Amino acid sequence: MAAVWQQALALDAKYNAYRTPNNPQFRTLYIRRRSQLLRENAKSGQRDPAVRKEYLHQRAQLLTSRYGSPAFSDQGSIRSRSFSIRSISRNTMESFDNLVIGVDGKKHHRRHQSGGSFKHMYEGPMKRVYDSIEVVPTREAEASRAMAGGKTVSENYAFTGMHHIFDQHKESVTSVKFANDDKSRVACSSLDGSLSICQVIPPPATVICMLNGHSAGVTDFVWSLSNDVILSVSLDGTARLWDVAAGKCMRVINDSMGAELHCCVFQPLNNNMFVTGNGKGQVQMMNVSTGKGNKGGSSKVTGKAMALAFDTTGRILWAGDDKGSIFSFTVDVATGKLTKTRRITVSDGNAITSISSRSWISREARDPSLLVNSCISAMCLFKVVTEDGGLQLKKTFPVKQKKCHIRSAFCPLMSFRQGACVVSGSEDMCVYFFDVGKDNKPCVNKLLGHSAPVLDVCFNCDESLLASCDELGMVIIWKREGKQGML
Repeated sequence: MAAVWQQALALDAKYNAYRTPNNPQFRTLYIRRRSQLLRENAKSGQRDPAVRKEYLHQRAQLLTSRYGSPAFSDQGSIRSRSFSIRSISRNTMESFDNLVIGVDGKKHHRRHQSGGSFKHMYEGPMKRVYDSIEVVPTREAEASRAMAGGKTVSENYAFTGMHHIFDQHKESVTSVKFANDDKSRVACSSLDGSLSICQVIPPPATVICMLNGHSAGVTDFVWSLSNDVILSVSLDGTARLWDVAAGKCMRVINDSMGAELHCCVFQPLNNNMFVTGNGKGQVQMMNVSTGKGNKGGSSKVTGKAMALAFDTTGRILWAGDDKGSIFSFTVDVATGKLTKTRRITVSDGNAITSISSRSWISREARDPSLLVNSCISAMCLFKVVTEDGGLQLKKTFPVKQKKCHIRSAFCPLMSFRQGACVVSGSEDMCVYFFDVGKDNKPCVNKLLGHSAPVLDVCFNCDESLLASCDELGMVIIWKREGKQGML
C-alpha cells in the first residue's frame, strides 16, 4: 500500500507551493502532517484499487477547483513540463553585463551573448591532455544511441513522483548526498548540529541512525570512497570523522585558526587526506590518520572559503569564497602540498556557494567542466582550459539565488545521448533540471513540492532517485519516471 499514499502525497505536493503563499511554515507543516496521515492510513486502510482510483480522481478535482491547474502537471506531456525562461533569462543576464573573469591575474569584461554562451577566450592543447584520459563516443556511435534508449534529455529526467519525505531535522538541511555507487543510502547534514543516514530502498524508507556531536550547525559533509567513513565540518570550528557502520564519531579535529568551517572534501585518489575551508579564508589539507595538517598544505583565499572541489585526478583543487572568486591550486598527491595557481572572479561581492567537477559530461560537452553556483541568480558552467585549473565561462542558467547557500550537481551517469543534464536547488522553492547542450529553453523539468528555498540536490548512482533538501529541514526523495521497477 506504500504506492497508494505516495501517489496521493505527490498529488498534494504539486499544489503545495500555492497554499498560503505568505506562510511557508504552514505549507511545510501541512505536507508533513499529510504524509503522516497517509502512511498511517496505508497500513490499515482500503486496498480496493477502484476506491483508490476514485479517491485520487476526486482529490485532483478538488485541488484543481481550489488552486487551478498547477504550472507543471505530471499528467501532461514532457513538453508541458518544459517552460520558457526567455523573460527570466533576460532579467538575469542583465546582471552579467559587468561579469568579470580574471585569467592570469587580468580582468576582462564580457557582454553576454544570445543563448547564454560566451565567446571562447582560450583554445589550447588541453583537449589533447584530457582526451587521453577518457574515451568519448562519437555522434555516429550506434551503441551509444542504443544505451540512451532513444529518449530525449527531457524524457530521461522526468522526475514526477515522491518516493519519501524525511523530516527528522529541526533546522535547515544544508546538504544531502547519496553514498558512492549506492542507490539506497542517503545522508543529510543540518544546522541543528546533527547528521542523519537514511535507507530509501527497499521501502519503507527509514532513518538508520543520527550522528550527534557537533555543538553548532553542520555546514558540509562528504562520504569516503568506500562509504565506511563520513567527514563533516561545522560552525563549531571542528571537523569530525564518523564510523558509518557504528554510527559513532572516530575523531574530532579542531580548526587550526579556531574559525568556523564551511566546506570539506576528500582527496579523490587518497582518502587518507581531506581539505577543509574556514571562515578566515584558509584552505587546509589534513591527514586523516594523524589529524594534523600536511606540510605545505595550507593556503589562503580572499574571503570565507565556502566551496571546494577536486578534479578527477586529484591534482587540481578549486576553492570558492564569499567575495565571488574561485581559486585553483595544484596538489602534490603524495605530500598534500598546495600551490595556488589561478584566481577567477565570477562576480565581485557575490558568494560562491557550490563547485562540482566533471571530466566530461556528454558527446556535446567533452571538455572537463566545473558547475558553480553564485549569489547572482544563476548557475554557471565553466570549461577547464589549462593544466593548472584555469577556467572559461561557457554558459549560465537562471536559478533564483541572492543569499542562500544553494548547491547543484551533475547527473552521475556519463550521457551517451545528445545533451546532458545538471540539476540545481533554488530560492523559489523549486528544483530545476537544465540541459547543458541546449542554447534555447535549457530548462527541461521543474519540481514543485518544497515550502522553503531548496539548498541542495543529489542523484543516486543509477539516477532512479533524486534527493533535495530545504531551509526548513525537509528532505524529499523523488522517483524517476520509468524507473519505478528499480524501487
